Amino acid sequence: MTETSPAVCIDPTNLKEFNGSIGIPVPSTEISIRDSEENERDIEEIGELWVRGPQVMRGYWNKQDETTKVLTEEAWLKTGDIAKVDQDGFVYIVDRKKDMILVSGFNVYPNEIEEVLTNHPEIFEAACVGVPSEKTGETVKAFVVLTQNSNLTEKEIIAFSAQSLTGYKLPSMVKIVEDLPKNNVGKILRRELREKAL
Repeated sequence: MTETSPAVCIDPTNLKEFNGSIGIPVPSTEISIRDSEENERDIEEIGELWVRGPQVMRGYWNKQDETTKVLTEEAWLKTGDIAKVDQDGFVYIVDRKKDMILVSGFNVYPNEIEEVLTNHPEIFEAACVGVPSEKTGETVKAFVVLTQNSNLTEKEIIAFSAQSLTGYKLPSMVKIVEDLPKNNVGKILRRELREKAL
C-alpha cells in the first residue's frame, strides 16, 4: 500500500511454497483484524485489516477529512482490506471492504463466489457485485465469461453454484458476457460492473 510505504506483510525467506497468504507482518508492525463495530476479531475470523507501525503515513497531504476516515487517534490505518490471520500469524486477504455485499445482514465476499464459479470447467472467469434488492437489501449478480464453444446457461450456472454456496451467497442473477472490464495490470474493475448492473 502507498499508505504503508509500501510494505505490511512479507513471506518469510524459509517458506518452501506459496501458502495463499500475503505473509507475516514486517518488523515493528502491528496488525489487527476488526469487525464493523471496530472490535478485535479472533484467529481465523474475518474482518478489516488494520495496521500500525513506523512505515504508516501520518495523513493525506491537505486532506484532513480523508485522513480522519482511515487513521484512528491511536495511529491505526484502516486498510479497507478484508482479511484473516491464521494460528501461525500468516495474513490472508479475503476481499476488499468496498466490494463486500450485504445480503439480509450477512457479509458476502465476491472472491468466494467467483472461486466457486471458476471451478466450473466451462467458466473462464467471473466477477460478482451487489445490486439493490427490496427483500434482502442487496443480492449477488454474477458476470461470467464462458470458455470457447460453451453453451452453459444462466440457470445451469446458478444450479452449479448451489452445490457449494449457502443460499444467501448464491447469485440470484447471472449475466454471460464476452469479457470483463480490467485495469492496466489485469485487475477486474468491479466498480464498472456495479455501474452496469445498476
